[in-house]
Amino acid sequence: MSPPDPPRASQSFVEKGGEAWARMQDQTDALIEPLGRIAIERLGVAAGERILDVGCGCGQTLLQLADIAGPTGHVLGVDISPPMLGCARERVAGRPTIALALGDAQTYTFACPAFDAVYSRFGVMFFDDHRAAFRNLRGAARSGGRLSFVCWQEMAKNPWASLPLEAVMRLLPASAMPDMLREGRPGPFFMSDPARVRAILGDAGWTDVSIEPVEMPLHLGGAATLDEVVEYSLQIGPAARATTDAPETLKPALAAALREAFAPFASARGVYMDGAAFVVVARA
Repeated sequence: MSPPDPPRASQSFVEKGGEAWARMQDQTDALIEPLGRIAIERLGVAAGERILDVGCGCGQTLLQLADIAGPTGHVLGVDISPPMLGCARERVAGRPTIALALGDAQTYTFACPAFDAVYSRFGVMFFDDHRAAFRNLRGAARSGGRLSFVCWQEMAKNPWASLPLEAVMRLLPASAMPDMLREGRPGPFFMSDPARVRAILGDAGWTDVSIEPVEMPLHLGGAATLDEVVEYSLQIGPAARATTDAPETLKPALAAALREAFAPFASARGVYMDGAAFVVVARA
């Protein structure tokens, strides 16, 4: 029997960060949309299918999936963040084939088996109990249904995350390191171990698991200038989590450290840094 997932202290970071994510939806979409679109392509959505979008956030992927499924299809988006779901609700207004639900996909009661496909763009790394969550999602999928999600590889392969974090941690006490960013803790990089991913999905009843590494330059926060990327990184991402409780007197120094870290990556086309993710597909 595989060991249980380590416990997570709380979901407060999701609730607290939801407002920032909703406020900066366009910038975040610019960062992760190219990776999410690959996962949509691997899902192979057909017209008329019913799709579950796990951690649908502010709604960009809902629209993309609904466009492919067409007028006879249906997309249900589930997210635990009221601010983000509110943003998605505005974004998908007037689209009758899209529905939204506020809830945790780990425990949400779905009409089972209801979905031809289950999809997630960076929304499956934060569960309290990943095996229970993927069992619940397996129960929501029809027999033969498909799963596709994109998650980050290890932080060391994602300098867009690691370099700004290192820059601010030089000015902060070790205790400022968020628990979710520590090795083996549920959080943004929890699904970065392929063996862990296979064990979780296998225990949850998913088969034919494929894990595809994808690496590409990412437009960090859609930033055109250093000022924009610093502002984004103080609100979204690992550096933002580490600096949440920093004293106001330290904020100028933190911003300066981030600016220095990002400077080598700025160009006339914006601020781009390398990113590495896994696109995972499986079958119910």
